[in-house]
Amino acid sequence: MSFGTQPPASEFDPTVLDDESLGAEVGGGQPRPAPVGASDRLFSVDALRGFALLGILAMNIVGFGWPGAAYSDPTRAGGGTVDLAVWFVNHLLFDGKMMTLFSMLFGAGLVMMNDRAEARGASLRGVYFRRIFWLLVIGAIHGYLIWDGDVLFLYAECGLVLYFFRNLRPRTLIAIGLALTLGLVPVVLGLGAAADALKRVSVRVDAQIAAGETPSKLDKRLRDLWVDDLQEEFTPSPEQQTKQWNEELEVYRGGYLGIVKHRAWDVLIVQTIGFLLGGFLFAGGRMFLGMGLMKLGVFGGERSPRFYAWAAALGYGIGLPLMVVDAVEQFRHGFKDEYFLHGGEFYNAFGSLVVAMGHVGLVVLIIKSGALVGLTRRLAAVGRMALSNYLTHSIVCTTLFYGYGFGLYGQVDRLGLAAIVLVIWIFQLVVSPLWLDRFRFGPAEWLWRSLTYGKLQPMRIETSPATAVVTD
Repeated sequence: MSFGTQPPASEFDPTVLDDESLGAEVGGGQPRPAPVGASDRLFSVDALRGFALLGILAMNIVGFGWPGAAYSDPTRAGGGTVDLAVWFVNHLLFDGKMMTLFSMLFGAGLVMMNDRAEARGASLRGVYFRRIFWLLVIGAIHGYLIWDGDVLFLYAECGLVLYFFRNLRPRTLIAIGLALTLGLVPVVLGLGAAADALKRVSVRVDAQIAAGETPSKLDKRLRDLWVDDLQEEFTPSPEQQTKQWNEELEVYRGGYLGIVKHRAWDVLIVQTIGFLLGGFLFAGGRMFLGMGLMKLGVFGGERSPRFYAWAAALGYGIGLPLMVVDAVEQFRHGFKDEYFLHGGEFYNAFGSLVVAMGHVGLVVLIIKSGALVGLTRRLAAVGRMALSNYLTHSIVCTTLFYGYGFGLYGQVDRLGLAAIVLVIWIFQLVVSPLWLDRFRFGPAEWLWRSLTYGKLQPMRIETSPATAVVTD
C-alpha cells in the first residue's frame, strides 16, 4: 500500500469531523454537493484521527466511571500506587494531547474541504453550514441525553467561526492559533485573581460583622456571591468536596431521568459561558493551528521523513519532561483548583501542543516507513468512522457505569478502567475495517451525511466480479 492512499473500501468518503467535499455536477456543469471519493482521501489524516480518537477514551473513561473530581485528582479514584501510575501515564501521553490533535485535525478538514471545492469551482458555504448545524444538533443530543462530556457541540461552535478564516495564509493561521492559545493566560489568571479578591472581601466582611461593624453594601453583595455561588466551585472545603462527591455517586447510580436532569444545567453552562471563557481559546486555537499545518502539508505526510523525525524527537524530548514536571507539581499541590488557577494550568495547556506534535511526527513517520501496515490501516478505519466510534464510547461506557445499566459507577479503579479502554480499542480496531469493507459510512456518519444533503445516502457497497478489489 503506497503512502497517501487508503485501501479502496468505498466509493464514498465516510470520514466525519474532517473534509466533506463537493463532487458530481448537475446539468449545465454546475457543481453540486456530494460526498468525496475515496481516491481523494489522505490516509495519514485518517490514521492520525483514529489514533487521537482512541487516545481520547483513555481520558474520558475516568469521566464515565467516576465523579468529576476524579478526572484531575487521581487520589480521589482509588488513590493507590497503581492508580497513580496509570494517571501518570495518561497525563504524559493522553491528557489534553489527544483533544489537541483531534481539534487540529478538525481545522485541517476544513482546509481539505475548501481546497477541493475551489478545485471544482463549487461553493462550500451551503454544505458546510448544514454540516455544522447538524453537528450542533447531534452534540446537543449527545450532551443532554447521553453524556455530559460531549465535545461535538464545542466543535460545531468553533466551526461557525473557522469558516471565515479558511483562505488565510498558513503562517497567519498559525499565528492566530497561537494568539488564541496565549489568550488562556489572562483568562485563567484573571479567574484566579477574581477568586482571590472575592475571598479577601468575604474574610473582611466576616471580620467586620464579628466586630459589630456594618460592611458596605457592595462588600456584602460580593461576599454573598462568593459564599452562596462561587466558593464551592473555585475552592470547595473538604466538607463541600465530600458532599459533591456523594451527590454524584447517588445521582449516577440512579435512574436515567434523574441523571438527565442533574447534568442539564452543567451542560448548558459549558456550551455557553464555558465556550466564551475558554472553550474557543483552547479548541478553536488548536483548530487554527491545524488549518495552518494542513496547508503546510504536515498532516498529509507531504514533508520529508527527516521533518517528522525531528517533530517526534522535539515533541517528546521537550513535551514529556515538561509533563513530568507538571505531574510532580500537581502532586505537590495536592491537585487543588487553586494551583491550576494560579498558573499550574499552563503546563498542560501549552505542553499538550508540543507532545501532540510528537505524536504527529511518530505516526506519520511510521506510515511513511511502511511499518506496521496492518495497525495503521486499522487506525485509519477507526478515523474514517470517528463520529460512530466516539458515540459508541459514550453509549457503551454509560451503560456499563450508570445506574440504568450495569451500575459500576465509582467502583472500578484506574487499572480496571484502563483494561476496559484496551478492550474497546481492540474491538474498534477489529470492527471498523470490517464494517467499511461492507458499508460506505459508519452509521452515525451515514445519518449526518443524509441530513446534510437532505436525502438518504447509499449505504452498502455494491461490488461485482469486474470491479472487486483484492486487498491484503
